[in-house]
Amino acid sequence: MTELLDPRPLGAGLRDVVEPATGAVLGRVGLASTADVDRACREAAAAQPAWAATSFEERAGVLRRAGALFESRAADVDEWLVREAGSVPAKAAVETHVAAQECYEAAALAFRPLGDILPSALPRLSLARRSPVGVVGVIAPFNFPLILAIRAVAPALAVGNAVVFKPDPRTAVGGGFALAALLREAGLPDGLLHVLPGGADVGAALVAHPATRVIAFTGSTGAGRAVAELAGRHLKRVHLELGGNSALVVLPDADLDLAVSAGAWSSYLHSGQICMTAGRHLVHASVADEYVERLAAHADALPVGDPFTGKVALGPLIDAGQRDRVHRLVEATVGDGSRLVAGGTYDRLFYRPTVLDRVRVNAPAYREEVFGPVAPVVRFSSEDEAVALAADSEYGLSLGILTGDPMRGLALAERIPTGIVHVNDQTVNDEAVAPFGGVRGSGTGARAGGGSNADAYTDLRWITVRGTIAPYPF
Repeated sequence: MTELLDPRPLGAGLRDVVEPATGAVLGRVGLASTADVDRACREAAAAQPAWAATSFEERAGVLRRAGALFESRAADVDEWLVREAGSVPAKAAVETHVAAQECYEAAALAFRPLGDILPSALPRLSLARRSPVGVVGVIAPFNFPLILAIRAVAPALAVGNAVVFKPDPRTAVGGGFALAALLREAGLPDGLLHVLPGGADVGAALVAHPATRVIAFTGSTGAGRAVAELAGRHLKRVHLELGGNSALVVLPDADLDLAVSAGAWSSYLHSGQICMTAGRHLVHASVADEYVERLAAHADALPVGDPFTGKVALGPLIDAGQRDRVHRLVEATVGDGSRLVAGGTYDRLFYRPTVLDRVRVNAPAYREEVFGPVAPVVRFSSEDEAVALAADSEYGLSLGILTGDPMRGLALAERIPTGIVHVNDQTVNDEAVAPFGGVRGSGTGARAGGGSNADAYTDLRWITVRGTIAPYPF
C-alpha cells in the first residue's frame, strides 16, 4: 500500500495523510504551490504535441492497460480509499471498478471518428474535425476522489491532451497519486499527467494559467461559481459538476419495503457525502407515517464505525469541519420545528444516520446541501404538489421516483428539471457510458460520460480543401 505514496516535497512542503476514522498519520505527500502549477503546465504543454501525434492505437493501449491495472491492483487502491477517504470497502470497490470502466471507455473514445464530412455549396471538400485542446486542468473533490478524477483524466488523455490535476489534499493518494502511478505503469509517457494536491490558490492558478484551455471542475456550487467566474475572465471553457439536493419521490403505489431500502441507501451511502445523495424525501401523505417509521428503523440498525477494522455500513465524515456543519444543520432544522426520529448524534467523526420528519421546506437541512447522512421527509398530497416540491430547489442534479407504475413515474419526471432521472431507483447512480451532469446550481449539463467526453476535451475545426486555388473578382 505504501508504494502509492508520493513523498516528494513540492513547493508548499509536505502534508500528513490522515485517516479520518482514527486520526492516524498514514504517510506524507507533497503539497503544491502556485509555482508548481506554472512548472507543470509548461511541461504538459511541451509534452502534449508528441502525444497528440501518437497513434490512436497507442493511446488506447495505454488506457486499456490502465483499466486492467485498476482491476488487478484494486486491493491496494481500495485500501487507500477506505483508510484515507473513510470509504466502506464496498464503496471503495465500486470506485476501482468504475475507474477501470472509465479507462476502457476512454480507450474506445480514441477509436471514434474525428469529425464529419459536411455539405458545401462550393466545389470543395468540407470537413468538421476534432482536435485536442492542448492542456486540460482537472480539479476533483474528496468524496469519490478516484471516480471524479479518472472520468476527466482518462478521456482527456485519450483524445491527445495533457492533464494537470489538482486532487483534494485530504485524498491525494487514493484520488491522485494512485491514479498517476497506474497510468505510468501502463506506459503513459512522462510529462503528460501532473498531480498537484493543493488549496484554493493552486486551483485558481490552474484555472488562470495560459496553457490550460479547458477546466473540468467537480465540487461545491459556491466554489464552482468562483471557478466559472475566473475561467470566464480568461476565456476558458469550463465544465462544472457541482452540488445537489436531490429529491426522492415516493408515490403511494410504491412497494414500501423496497422504497425504504432505496431511501436509506440514497441518503446514507458514504455517510451522505455524495452530490447525488437524496437530500429531500418527498413522500405521499397516505404512506408517509409508515415510511418514516421504517426508515428510522433502518437508520437505527445501520452500524457506524471504522471501515478498515469493522463491518460497518457508514464510515466517518471526512473531517471535523464537515461533521460540525452537518450537526449545525440538523440542530437548526430541529429547532425550526422538525421532529428528530433517528440519529442526530455523533462520536468523533462518526455521525449516526438521521431521519427528520415534518420538515418545513425552508428548514436548513431541507433547503441546503447537507453532505451528511441526513434524510429530511416532507409530505405531499398530489402529483402536482410533488412536482412543485421537487422543482423548488436551486439544484438540479439527480431525481428518483418510486412507483408501482413506471410510465406514471416517467411522465412525472418530465415535469421536473434535473440532469439525471431514475424511475424505480434511488438517486445515486453512475456509469462510464452514460452522460453525467446537472442543471441549474448543479452544473453546466452533461460534461462527462459517453459521447459527452469528445465534446468536452476537443475543439471542432472547419477545414475545406479545393483542387486548385479559387478565383476571385478582386
